[in-house]
Amino acid sequence: MTLTIRKAVPGDGALIARFVRELAIYEKLEHEMEADAASFEAALFSDRPHVFCDIAEWQGEAAGFALWFYNYSTFLGRHGIYLEDLYVSPSMRGHGIGKGLLVHLARRCVEEGLGRLDWQVLDWNAPSIDFYESQGAKVLREWLPCRVTGAALAELAEGRA
Repeated sequence: MTLTIRKAVPGDGALIARFVRELAIYEKLEHEMEADAASFEAALFSDRPHVFCDIAEWQGEAAGFALWFYNYSTFLGRHGIYLEDLYVSPSMRGHGIGKGLLVHLARRCVEEGLGRLDWQVLDWNAPSIDFYESQGAKVLREWLPCRVTGAALAELAEGRA
């Protein structure tokens, strides 16, 4: 049994969009999904991409992905990786694919001298929380995510918030 993790390549946009849609359905957030294959192709394969994606393949079949970007910690004075999404198709779970993707990103952090690997998990997703904690992650319950989107973002940009 083999797990391969490869960098996403042009033409993977439809696959990534499918994985993200499956994740959105699982997280009960499908109504928020606007991204499509073209948007992933544009973001990942521009001349200067700001987001990156690794595809996990189990026995040659696409099984999951990790989509990430570099962040920066002022406290550490170093860059890190922010893992936006980690997903493994339900039929492919139980083979160590999720762990393989985390190990892959952790190695990148160590090899590049990065300070940390960050991500978020929904508070109701007990199986994922248990998995992440079993991999050594600390769930930072004291840090609350903040987000500004849509009309509120436009208002803030105009100084009307």
